[in-house]
Amino acid sequence: MSLYQRRKFVNYFNLTASILTTLFGLFFLAWIMWVLIVKGAQYIDLSVFTQITPAPGSEGGLINAIVGSLLLTVFGIVIGTPIGVMAGTFLAEYGKGYVFAPAVRFINDVLLSAPSIVIGVFVYEIMVMPMGHYSGWAGAVALAIIVIPVVVRTTENMLLLVPTQMREAAAALGAPQWKVIVLVVYKAALAGMVTGVILAMARIAGETAPLLFTALNNQFWTTNMNEPMANLPVVIFQFAMSPYEDWQHLAWAGALLITLFVLIMNISARSLLRGHK
Repeated sequence: MSLYQRRKFVNYFNLTASILTTLFGLFFLAWIMWVLIVKGAQYIDLSVFTQITPAPGSEGGLINAIVGSLLLTVFGIVIGTPIGVMAGTFLAEYGKGYVFAPAVRFINDVLLSAPSIVIGVFVYEIMVMPMGHYSGWAGAVALAIIVIPVVVRTTENMLLLVPTQMREAAAALGAPQWKVIVLVVYKAALAGMVTGVILAMARIAGETAPLLFTALNNQFWTTNMNEPMANLPVVIFQFAMSPYEDWQHLAWAGALLITLFVLIMNISARSLLRGHK
């Protein structure tokens, strides 16, 4: 076999292997979506969005869990995004002048891959134990800790993609560095930074483990962040494990809703990033 034929064979082999592994992953993704649609769509009706989680054997919905998840996700994003953006800005714009910047980047990478249950236990220790009760604020803080490394990584990468010439042009006009960053660099990287926030939102929307140790659950309607708060991931976990058929039906409906939300967030992020490019 000649060198050309050998390279051609290796190329075809790698291409075939890549296509097969891609189809393998897409098959299971499509299978999961199909099962969720078949099992969950039939139980989604108006009561899911108008009634609270029921007692066993009675009718109900998921409105308290849906609103609770929205509150926890929004506050998690609100708390985590500014910290992540500032840290990412430091690494991209000032990091070269500080010896501890690589340590910050390394710690962020470790936090990015940390199991979410560990973060839940950590927040339980620093917030739930001193407060003496579970609360929505503890859940929001746990989700914010998950948000931070995602936003840091995305912000740093997007800012580094901004051409240096834009910074130099603004500095040549006499603009101080903070104005260069805020009015020039942020504006150029805005779409990519927003994409990172959307991806972080999709990441925390389905988190269950940290909320078991922080927000826990609440069968009743509440928007008080100082109380235990219902949320879709924990409700799905509890209802799916229960022996009651009506709870299992709501678990399927909730699983489909949260999957569609995550899917929409990911598609939005990809579309936004593609438009930015």
